Amino acid sequence: MPTAKPDSIWSQTFALLCLTQLLGYAHNAILTPTLPLYITQLGGSPLMVGFALASFAVTSVLFRPVIGHIADMRNEAGVLVFGCSVLAASMLLFLAPAALATLPANALRGIGWAALNTGGYALLALVAPAMRRAEASGYYSGVQGGAGIVFPAVGLWLMDASFGFHGVILAAGAFAAAGALAGFSLRGGAPKHPAARPAADAAAMPLNPFALEREVLLPSALLFCLNLTYPATTAFLVLYARTMGIQHEAWYFVASGATSLLARPLLGRLGDRIGAGPSLAAGFVLEMIALLLLNAASGLGLLLVCGVIFSLGNAIGSSTTLAIAIHRAHPHRRGKAMASFSIAYPAAAGVGALWTGSAVELAGYFWMYIAAAGLAAGGLAVTLANWRSVEGR
Repeated sequence: MPTAKPDSIWSQTFALLCLTQLLGYAHNAILTPTLPLYITQLGGSPLMVGFALASFAVTSVLFRPVIGHIADMRNEAGVLVFGCSVLAASMLLFLAPAALATLPANALRGIGWAALNTGGYALLALVAPAMRRAEASGYYSGVQGGAGIVFPAVGLWLMDASFGFHGVILAAGAFAAAGALAGFSLRGGAPKHPAARPAADAAAMPLNPFALEREVLLPSALLFCLNLTYPATTAFLVLYARTMGIQHEAWYFVASGATSLLARPLLGRLGDRIGAGPSLAAGFVLEMIALLLLNAASGLGLLLVCGVIFSLGNAIGSSTTLAIAIHRAHPHRRGKAMASFSIAYPAAAGVGALWTGSAVELAGYFWMYIAAAGLAAGGLAVTLANWRSVEGR
């Protein structure tokens, strides 16, 4: 639904949308560092951790196009409510005390995650002002990333306290349920597309609900490259820190999350001014620096520096790719377009988790982080090869 002023970002719809995303991402953030620890406590290997994280990504990827089609045909806010509800319900499956049981549990959670993100991005594309898309994307993704300030640390503290992983399950389920309640408040403000658009526009709707939107393939590919190394700096970083004997690693997530929250709106505004190409190039370079420095981290201080640098790079890159996708999305297929774009997140998480776990098993953490820096360099090469398309959006 349009904002009150053409150039105004903040509206009631946008504020409620951000609240829903904060709660949904808090659910995920509290599980990010704790789920790998839980799996290893149950006797699982780093490769098993990779498979568990990949199961989450697989369902999130497979269901997004269909969910995006439903969002276009019905109501984006309803998709948000559905997503948060599934996230909450999936917590019940984690109660089974077996490493293999985390695979179907995380797979169900991936469906809810797909709906949360697809509905959210579709609403963002609807309400973001045309001339301030990168800035609006910065605020939006900053709220998402802001969940990483406190909640990963809360999850680790719950794990180390007498609550254990059951306390984490309870907290994650509560955040998702609260997100569903916040999503209900959005239902009245979000238009139902079939009633809102002329009948002639029905031809603009894709016949195949599984098809992807070609217009957003480039920003999706760039986002995939940007997030391919993300598992190496989140889920596997906890295992790396404990292998190195670094204590109080929870503060890493506080530092990186705070950086993400504060930097994304400012970097999004900067991206509107300097252009998409320089923004993406800077993002990949910063990620490369952080990944290489992780091999030199022998204490908490440098670990925190690496988290800040990586968050800065990921923040400016994510805001920029999201702004490009919004610009390219067809007005009548926003749900499908943003579903196609956001597939890059779980796809990168799944592939990244599998290759990270495999690299650690085969070569150890040192060479894994060297390889991760190489992957970030590959993303920079993709940006340079498509510079004119990126700059033209």
